[in-house]
Amino acid sequence: MSWLTAEEALRALKTKPQTLYANVSRGRIRAKPDPADPRRSLYQAADVQRLAERHAGRRKAETVAAETIRWGDPVLSSAISTIIRGRLFYRGQDAADFAAAATLEQTAALLWNGAAAASSDSAGKYAPPSLQAAFLALAGRVTADLPSLGRSQAALRRDAHDVLSTVADALAPGPSDQPLHVRLAASWQRPQAADCLRCALVLLADHELNASTFAARVTASAGAALSASVLSGLSTLTGPLHGAAWQGVDALIEATAGVGAEQAIRRTLAQGNSLSAFGHPLYPDGDVRALTLLSHFPLPAKFTELRDAGEAMVGEKVNIDFALAAMASAFDLPREAPIIVFSLARTTGWLAHAMEQIESGQLIRPRARYAGPAPETIASR
Repeated sequence: MSWLTAEEALRALKTKPQTLYANVSRGRIRAKPDPADPRRSLYQAADVQRLAERHAGRRKAETVAAETIRWGDPVLSSAISTIIRGRLFYRGQDAADFAAAATLEQTAALLWNGAAAASSDSAGKYAPPSLQAAFLALAGRVTADLPSLGRSQAALRRDAHDVLSTVADALAPGPSDQPLHVRLAASWQRPQAADCLRCALVLLADHELNASTFAARVTASAGAALSASVLSGLSTLTGPLHGAAWQGVDALIEATAGVGAEQAIRRTLAQGNSLSAFGHPLYPDGDVRALTLLSHFPLPAKFTELRDAGEAMVGEKVNIDFALAAMASAFDLPREAPIIVFSLARTTGWLAHAMEQIESGQLIRPRARYAGPAPETIASR
């Protein structure tokens, strides 16, 4: 990955420093501290070149459209969340500040623009949290639930309550009169982790147009049931480049235990693999969600070793995937705890985006830029 100094970036862009900094804050240009001088920043060359070409008017419309799907400008308008100058906001409220005391239920109320409460009809003995159970429960609803198209926001919000309850019964089983973070901590028999889980759930509730949220919006745009949108989001979240990135962190920790953090990082980079524990394109100065969550518990020794070595060698700070894996280790939670927490939290965001997409009345249907064999000539008739 090639990096430019501020002077080089400004020459390529033919713009003022204020414009360069604005593009960084909006996530259009990735930046990192200059290892030679921490007071200065370096800027990702490919991002600078992309913007320079756009400003020069040399790109075709289909190229612009294609790049919007790959960390480009937002492809959809949304009033739900955004990242500005390294801070995450939920409907204008700073998410890190909101996470100081809010619950996931209160976050759902904020994201949905209406009162939210996760209720449950389950009773008696509760099964452990299970991602498989969430998939099965959602799949069982999809063909029975009403399509979302043509229904009022009040009706959709009632459906959203019900879908969240279905997911909560699978991922945080427990009495309906208890907050979801308390239910989740109790289900793992770790009551001391409840407040940390609460914070993590709030911080992970939404994150603009990430891959799983986009999948959920595409499903909703076709008029499918809200349960189908959540099922689409959940399926996408399980990918190793998204919600399952914590597994890469676990692998680094295992290697650190064997050969030390520096050698583990060197081996990973030498094999051509990325380090899922470090960096995020939208947070050039560090993932605010990770910084907030890590302040809630003592960092285990191996994670401290990995963080210190990685940040020095890579030049990027740890991200939310690192923080989730560290939280699971600190409280001795089950190995799959990060994806359970992520899935439960992000369900609220998927539902918010699905309802917003339905209200827009627009079908998401991009065109493909054909790159296959030349079509055969159609004989004239």
